[in-house]
Amino acid sequence: MCVAYPGRIVSLPDEKSALVDFGGNRVNARRGFVEAGVGDYVLVHAGCILQKVEEKDLALFDEVK
Repeated sequence: MCVAYPGRIVSLPDEKSALVDFGGNRVNARRGFVEAGVGDYVLVHAGCILQKVEEKDLALFDEVK
């Protein structure tokens, strides 16, 4: 089973990628067609951003941990 996990974008090195922070672990992810900027929370799976996540919804992911 594969699970996408939310992280926060900390920088946008170029127009196609984002540096995403997962509690201290930083990963480069492809932005594709997702409109997201620095400070946004996003779901990342297999190095690709799938969608933006509202900050109010992050508590749902804490239940899964």
